[in-house]
Amino acid sequence: MKFTFVIFMMMVSTGAWAQSQADAALEKDAKTLKERYAVMKEKSETFNEYKVIKEYILDGMWRLTTDSIKKVHAELAEARTEAAQLQLSLNAAMAAVKQKEASMADVEYAATHITVLGMDFTKSFFIGLVGFVLLGMILLIGLVTGRLKMIYQSLKEKMDAENLISKEFENYKRKALEKQMKLSRELQNERNKMAEMRSA
Repeated sequence: MKFTFVIFMMMVSTGAWAQSQADAALEKDAKTLKERYAVMKEKSETFNEYKVIKEYILDGMWRLTTDSIKKVHAELAEARTEAAQLQLSLNAAMAAVKQKEASMADVEYAATHITVLGMDFTKSFFIGLVGFVLLGMILLIGLVTGRLKMIYQSLKEKMDAENLISKEFENYKRKALEKQMKLSRELQNERNKMAEMRSA
């Protein structure tokens, strides 16, 4: 009996020692659940092929597990909230970027285009068009100026010819008048001579 008592005491002390070692799985430290489970499994007492774990240790592991799951769920919810906030920030930033791009496109369009009489032209096309119109106007002015010079020259020649003809006509009239006067005098002289001859 004494021997049985000693064996019983050894078993109780071994069980208590094993259970106190299994309590190490519940200590507050930085171990993961997997590590705690391994410690609990390794340090718990074995009976035949079964592991004997005290109920309070299982309850403690259950509490740690549910706390870990709650913590993970809380972190997940926080991460989702943060992700939603980041998504909102990203959407706002994307909207701002799109607005700036649209504004930049408007500025770029305004920098490269010009509106004249309600029609849009690129500035290079408009400059070419204005240059072409100016060149056409210069050519037209040159043609009109040349034509006016030709008309002026022709008019001057006609006026010179008219002046020459007018002078010649005046000379002719003067000579004809002189001739007529001379003939009138000669006729008068002849009449006078004839009248003298008649009277004589």
